[in-house]
Amino acid sequence: LTVVAYGTSAPELAVSVRSALEGGDIAAGNVLGSNIFNLLFILGAAALVRPLSVARRLVRVDAPLLVAVSAAVWILSADGAVSRMEGIALVAGAVAYTAFAVRSGRREARAIHEEYRRQFGNSSVGLRGVSLNALLTAGGLVLLVVGAGWMVDGAVEIARFLGVGELVIGLTIVAVGTSAPEVATSILAAIRGERDIAVGNVVGSNLFNLLGVLGVASVVAPSGVRVAPAAVAYDFPVTLAASVLCLPFLISGFVLSRAEGGLLLGCYAAYACWLALGAQFREPGAPHGTVFLIVVAVATGILLLVGLWMQRRRDGSLHPLREDALHQPEERGP
Repeated sequence: LTVVAYGTSAPELAVSVRSALEGGDIAAGNVLGSNIFNLLFILGAAALVRPLSVARRLVRVDAPLLVAVSAAVWILSADGAVSRMEGIALVAGAVAYTAFAVRSGRREARAIHEEYRRQFGNSSVGLRGVSLNALLTAGGLVLLVVGAGWMVDGAVEIARFLGVGELVIGLTIVAVGTSAPEVATSILAAIRGERDIAVGNVVGSNLFNLLGVLGVASVVAPSGVRVAPAAVAYDFPVTLAASVLCLPFLISGFVLSRAEGGLLLGCYAAYACWLALGAQFREPGAPHGTVFLIVVAVATGILLLVGLWMQRRRDGSLHPLREDALHQPEERGP
């Protein structure tokens, strides 16, 4: 939720800040596209590799918080921009969330600390190791900034060549490109059996994208981050719907199954097809706009019912936090 998530979101931060300074639509599109890609594609693909376990704290705190933050940022963007003052508020939210996560982590059960010690050991890094890691971090940041400039410049040229808006490029090519670290981290974590890292990485990255990435970009840009009307009308609702959609899957036995992962991948394929229909169908006020929002709402409701039905089959109750449903893999006996 913190170290891994913030590290894999570094490309989004670099690209969005660069785009915001240039006044383009890529910054907002990158954040929204990355969040949609993370929730639907990455979680779905990782669950297909291996069913993912979900921590109780993530269901009770972090996933609902992601829904609330997604709705709040949508409201802030309704006027077509995220201003500098609003960006400062978002950054403050990122700092407060990080402090809360670290404080909660320090109060974890002794058994969790013992499991971590057995898995990774107690070896400490000496001065030489710290110096090497500092050098690698500095070099990585330099390459990240340079690469962000190349990606923004290349994406703008692609948009001009294809005759589509920067927003669509930000939602697709740039979003998928900057989400590559999340793909690698979550799928590798699933393969290695660290399945809670796979889910925590996605939720933490999405929170950091909305609070940290969009917040910092809004602070450094002279007039804040511009949000295209099409993003407010369509892509923010999809982002919020994807956040809500994952809730029943995460609480259904605290395991994201392969079947549920396939449903998430299908949802992302449908969204990608919508983007492929062209910019003329994404203009606010277009006759297809109302139909699209109705379809999103109906599809989200149906999938919510599917998730709750799966939960009922597993634990015999529609109550998501019934105590006998709180079975974590690490709490099971040999």
